[in-house]
Amino acid sequence: MSKQEQMDTIQALVKDIKYTMMTTRTADDHLHSCPMNTTETSIGAKEIWFIGHTPSDTVENIKKNPEVNLSYVTHDDKNYLSIAGKAELVEDKEKLDELWLPVYNAYFEHGIDDPKVQLIKVVPHGAEFWANGNSFANIFKITAAAVTETAVGDSLGENFSITL
Repeated sequence: MSKQEQMDTIQALVKDIKYTMMTTRTADDHLHSCPMNTTETSIGAKEIWFIGHTPSDTVENIKKNPEVNLSYVTHDDKNYLSIAGKAELVEDKEKLDELWLPVYNAYFEHGIDDPKVQLIKVVPHGAEFWANGNSFANIFKITAAAVTETAVGDSLGENFSITL
């Protein structure tokens, strides 16, 4: 698979999945994860956008250490994606207007003008993708490997890592 095909796969997955677990580092260097709605993604432009809430643990953690990880899984549990990147807290009214949807009014008392609205942009620098493939075939392969006391190896699905 070419690098462009890998990037296209990542782009399509993030666009389709929408929700991620964003993991940040706390001031005590512990990991903290929270669910986030991916608002816009352009892997080619190295931008993944979120509308967050401030103050929040996530925003405070980003201020101290901008390195984040985004974890995605498809609804059928067959595809997994991990994206590492650097988060930026952005103040950009035009971008906020572009990304805002009426559903966000449910989270912010004063809507788009609420001072608690915080744009977060993640600039990805790497990703890893796993696909489980055919579940029935995988069960057969695992059973055969257990009976013959051999390892299944890489035949259970597809995997690739990419630097962005």
